[in-house]
Amino acid sequence: MSQALLDRFLPSRPAIARLLHRVARRGLALAVLGTVPTLVLAQAKQVVTIGIGTQNTTTNTITGGVAIKELKLLEKYLPKTGKYQNVEWKLDWQNFTSGPPVTNGMVANKLQIGMMGDYPLLVNGSVGQQNKGNETELVAVIAYNAFGAGNGVVVHKDSPYYELSELKGKTLSVPFGSAAHGMVLQAMQERGWPADYWNLVSQSPEVGTTNLQEKKIDAHADFVPFAELLPYRGFARKIFDGAQTKVPTFHGVVVRKDFADRYPEAVVAYIQALLEANDWVRKNPKLAAQKVEEWTKIEKEVAYLYLGPGGIHTLDPSIKPRWIESLKTGHGVLARMGRIKELDMDAWVNETYVRQAFKARGMDYDAQKQTLSNYDITGNDPVCKVPVTRPKEAGEIWLASGEIVTVSSPNCLLAGVRQYEAEGKKVAVGYLYDKALGIKVFADKAFYALDASDAKQPQIVPFLLKGDAEAHAAKVKGRVATYAEALDQAKPTLALAASAK
Repeated sequence: MSQALLDRFLPSRPAIARLLHRVARRGLALAVLGTVPTLVLAQAKQVVTIGIGTQNTTTNTITGGVAIKELKLLEKYLPKTGKYQNVEWKLDWQNFTSGPPVTNGMVANKLQIGMMGDYPLLVNGSVGQQNKGNETELVAVIAYNAFGAGNGVVVHKDSPYYELSELKGKTLSVPFGSAAHGMVLQAMQERGWPADYWNLVSQSPEVGTTNLQEKKIDAHADFVPFAELLPYRGFARKIFDGAQTKVPTFHGVVVRKDFADRYPEAVVAYIQALLEANDWVRKNPKLAAQKVEEWTKIEKEVAYLYLGPGGIHTLDPSIKPRWIESLKTGHGVLARMGRIKELDMDAWVNETYVRQAFKARGMDYDAQKQTLSNYDITGNDPVCKVPVTRPKEAGEIWLASGEIVTVSSPNCLLAGVRQYEAEGKKVAVGYLYDKALGIKVFADKAFYALDASDAKQPQIVPFLLKGDAEAHAAKVKGRVATYAEALDQAKPTLALAASAK
């Protein structure tokens, strides 16, 4: 042992000499010397590496992955006192484009924490239980849509197809093992379609995107954000949304059970970091969307569609009974097709850590489990000069200058777009709510049911899907209009009158 270490950890040299002289007479000198390495080792740092598998471009996992990483929130909450005073935490962030590789990393014990969508979560739990010593636990949810929105099927913008049924015999690609794959399988089973209804092939989001753009496939099914991202980029059109299944979809957090058992405080710390990341998004969603674009290259306008007020995602870590029921439904879908083995759901789901995280932040976990509330669009409409009183009929205009303008109705949004453009202000994007599915959509990608029977006050109702717009138009004896045609009908004075009704 070096003199420097002796000087640091032991008493002065004269004191040592006196001690050894006394104990030597009892034959204990060797024993005392033998304790010196132990004393030194007791002060040494123990390095604990946490491998975290993220999906940075999957907007459902933003607050569970890249936001925590970039804002350094986990470092803030990891324990550093008590039994952890000599622990040095090392974070190994690993980014993937889908859930299955995360599961592979967890089985190999290269990842201790992972995040993925509902169907990959089921496989993760099943695989872990089938490989003893590699069991995982579902410990929290990151974000959800209570009715299944987020996953979707898109076709090329020039495609003649507008309905899922029109793809019979066509080539549909999807990342196998993903939440979108589960959505496709579920849609097939609900309709009683055989496995060969279409030519289903496995393609990653990147490959599927390229092949769709080059018209090498007829359609592509994918998870968030691709079903909105590809239409936003101008070459695709959505023809099916997961909300049509009415089955909840979400992304959750799984941990290796052996890691959680050994370092439970680290799991709680991760969920505390997740809760703070959620608060960060809600506090300034525009900034959050801008940061998401900086970190992931997913356009801020797309990120805002999901994470902004009234967005497609609801940020909430609680594990609600409804989510467990939807997992059981999903397991049945996969089991009937021989794609999954048994999963003991009770042994897999563990709310212990998320409860502790809520308690540490002074939050009521049981109350949170009972609500599906999201933060909504609020404010005053400067176009129609009225306050927003019905959030699900409201909208937002994101100007290229950076300002996001709240509007109270579809008529007011369309009138506002005309007004701002007439003033020479460029509109980056507009957001409205689909009347049938209740989800936030891009205004310029929507179909509109137009009832112009009252020329002074035409009614303009937005829909994501052409079929829904056609059904509503037939009901009101109107017609289906494009975004450009809807803009043509909207006037600020008419919008004001309509919003006042």
